[in-house]
Amino acid sequence: MRSFVLAALMAAAPFAGAAEAANSIAIDVATGKVLSQSNATQRWYPASTTKLMTAYVALKALEEGTVQLDTPIVMTRDAARQAPSKMGFPPGSVMRLDTALRMMLVKSANDVAYAIAQSLGGGSAEVFVGAMNRAAADLGMQDTHFINPNGLPGDGQYSSAKDLGILGVAIRRQFPAFTDYFSTEAISSGQALIKNGNGLLGRYKGADGMKTGYICASGFNLVASATRDNRTIVAVVVGAEGPIVRERLAAEVIENGFNTNPRSIRETVEDLPHSEGPPADISAAVCSAAGRTQRANERESEETRTETFGSPYMTEMTRPPATVPVALGGAAAGRGFDAGISMIAAYGIPIPTPRPTQASEAAGTDETRALDARRAEARPGADILGDRVTAERTR
Repeated sequence: MRSFVLAALMAAAPFAGAAEAANSIAIDVATGKVLSQSNATQRWYPASTTKLMTAYVALKALEEGTVQLDTPIVMTRDAARQAPSKMGFPPGSVMRLDTALRMMLVKSANDVAYAIAQSLGGGSAEVFVGAMNRAAADLGMQDTHFINPNGLPGDGQYSSAKDLGILGVAIRRQFPAFTDYFSTEAISSGQALIKNGNGLLGRYKGADGMKTGYICASGFNLVASATRDNRTIVAVVVGAEGPIVRERLAAEVIENGFNTNPRSIRETVEDLPHSEGPPADISAAVCSAAGRTQRANERESEETRTETFGSPYMTEMTRPPATVPVALGGAAAGRGFDAGISMIAAYGIPIPTPRPTQASEAAGTDETRALDARRAEARPGADILGDRVTAERTR
């Protein structure tokens, strides 16, 4: 009841200072024990931490063998139209799935996240988002619902610190071989060096993931992980007033977690209650002139601080970031294009109809047109997971 009332109050009247809105949780990955939490069940806008679920669904598909690391991801027109942050590739660009995942997780590329969703969803982002919501339900993320694969603002997209913690733990437990995808410090694309927005990487001892997020309504979010002495902790901070404050708080939450013996705790993350009501909206605090000034002051203070991000648990990163090169091309063949290409020639140009439809073929024309329209959006490459549309037509 307390969480519901708090959520309703925050939705109606945002905080005067976003720092009060920083909800958090720390979870011991091995046991699922809650090492600490503050308002962790309150519904919140996940922003780009949504991309952790996009990655989770893609990794599940890899595990099940329905896709491969070199499965082609096609940049469709809809994907290319997504708002920043983005890689900015033109429609028809083709990349490998593993490359797309790194771009999405490091750059937080909204266009690439959408391209992954359409490519793995048989041409339909909606199909993929449905899989995201089914996965959330299977994991017990009761306060989570997705409407898109990248976290851009929209009604019906919400989660909580608790649920994002559940997701982070699931990724660490189920896909240990892919930990480096979430800990990549930077990627290079051509001459561009793109650094990960997660400030804990390379600065906090043992930091090895996972994903940042920001929209005005959410404030600054972070799902972080760290491993020391074979023990991993996933921590979530949502609603911080800026990235420096977010990283400072996350470091403190994780450090306290490492200093807590999980054997002394009974409560697991699954024991926490679920919430109700709309997600909090702190836009008025975060994106106000006062909020921007506060972040500017933090950045200015950073120049003279003796402690990195004002945290006793972080150190300055004095080496170049560990960088993974990424590029278009190198994927397997897709529907209508050869393996290895980086750009589909004449992408999206309709295929000419050789002759008009005869009267004897009129039956079913409307259904045929509707199915062709669905295929055209991402053609070629819409059906890389199987002939879904063809199967519907032959029923």
